[in-house]
Amino acid sequence: MPFTSEAGGAEGRRSGRRTAFRLGAAFFALCAAAAPVLRGQSTLLYLELQAVGAYATSPGRFELFSLMPADAMQKPGAGLDLVRRLRGRTGDVGALAVQARLVYNEDTHRLQPQLYNAYLRLKPRFANVWIGHNRPAMGLASVLDNHALLLPDPAMLGYGFDRDWGVGLDRDFAWGGLAASLTAGSGMPLYFKGNYLAAARIFKGVLARDGCSVGLSLSGGRVLETMGYMLADPEPAGWLAAGLDLSQAWRNLESRAEILIGRRGGAATFLAFWRPGLSLLEEGRLKIELQPALVRRAGAWDHSLGAGLTYLFDADLAGRVMVYRDSLGPGLRVVAQFYYYKRL
Repeated sequence: MPFTSEAGGAEGRRSGRRTAFRLGAAFFALCAAAAPVLRGQSTLLYLELQAVGAYATSPGRFELFSLMPADAMQKPGAGLDLVRRLRGRTGDVGALAVQARLVYNEDTHRLQPQLYNAYLRLKPRFANVWIGHNRPAMGLASVLDNHALLLPDPAMLGYGFDRDWGVGLDRDFAWGGLAASLTAGSGMPLYFKGNYLAAARIFKGVLARDGCSVGLSLSGGRVLETMGYMLADPEPAGWLAAGLDLSQAWRNLESRAEILIGRRGGAATFLAFWRPGLSLLEEGRLKIELQPALVRRAGAWDHSLGAGLTYLFDADLAGRVMVYRDSLGPGLRVVAQFYYYKRL
């Protein structure tokens, strides 16, 4: 739920859906126009199926979404994930990524199309460059792919965007790497209301190689309050923040943490996030995670605590359970999910 904690009205929903549909149509038209160039290139295509439901102890009912009805993530649905490598005379020159799905939206009792990944990534000599709908260079959310997971990452807690429309670049070095992006600051939909988000992140260490990675992020701009495809506030608010993130892995233990301080709309904002995890069984098929988080926004403090369990039935099917409690909510949420992801 990027940069927001409140639901908006019906007009915001309709406006967000219209911009999403137009943007999706334009992007797919661009892909169709580029088809002659892409013909014969290497293509990976995956099928994505998701069944998810939750029981809320207050008001004591079952709901077909993980945390928030207006949020884009964790709803029953089906989709396709396409990655097409672009080849030149000397090897790969880039990739095209498109991930789209059709989900059931309990808030409107209708099927909702979603366009998640939608970007072109090129590999010139100086850096990797992308344009489209991708991750802004901001904190853990820029390196942690949380779209199939139940525990909410910092972007889903309201600090950043899981995906945003714009451009970015990144480059790896022996000691780590750096990334920068300039995006719309509106998340899933695209708006032009004087909104933008500039972000940069530098990190030391590669988690898979060194077992530890530390990143420093700076971000600023004027961002919109959106939740999923809904616009909650028609006017953008000023945003300026700095964040420090840590990812660490040792044997079957892993830990991810982030601290962010800044200002949003003239008020102080703060995030302290920690997600430790323990992997068990052969090849880490069973994983247990905890997630405490402390936030301050709009002059008020809030804390949450989540616990998650993941079991990999095989290479394609995962089952997850989460118990989640927010200090501003009236009770517990118990969420269950089956997630199927298979190459076609």
